[in-house]
Amino acid sequence: MIEAVPAYCSLTIFYDILIVRNHITDKTDTGFKWICAHLKKYISNENLETGDPELLINIPVCYEREYGIDLDFIALQNNISVEEIIHLHSSAIYRVYMLGFLPGFAYMGLVDERISSPRKQQPAPVEAGSVGIAGRQTGTYPFKSPGGWQIIGRTPLKLFDKEKVNPVLFKPGDNVKFHPINKDEFEDIKSRIT
Repeated sequence: MIEAVPAYCSLTIFYDILIVRNHITDKTDTGFKWICAHLKKYISNENLETGDPELLINIPVCYEREYGIDLDFIALQNNISVEEIIHLHSSAIYRVYMLGFLPGFAYMGLVDERISSPRKQQPAPVEAGSVGIAGRQTGTYPFKSPGGWQIIGRTPLKLFDKEKVNPVLFKPGDNVKFHPINKDEFEDIKSRIT
């Protein structure tokens, strides 16, 4: 195996066919059947990792309007107060479904239907650490980039650090809980990280 690329509903496995052919006894086999049979040995209910239910990654988020630039939009669209959006978003535990779009961008869900929100019509500049909502998902932007999610806050944590052995804070299957902090706490945490 060269690489495995997980997504929501699929897993792409890249492999070296020349090496696989050395293990095939039936020379009419293209290698695909051999790969499938080999994988079935390892993919079973008893071999699936479900993660550690005791492990919970706590992410501080400043939901003040300076960082949560789309809170008013979501409030108006869903006929809900900004305070209720913050409460609903920060009271749930989310599962990281997959990483993608940017290195370390975590797709998590599911958000409460009352704060569900569509993607933006046009991507807009998004700051690193921004926390957004798109549909029933919530996600975190590890870098400054264009983005189409409704931004509800920002974390001071560094979500991607190329200097670390494991540069990404999240991995698929992690459980994540966001907790509100104020601007002073945001600046304090950020100053200790950088």
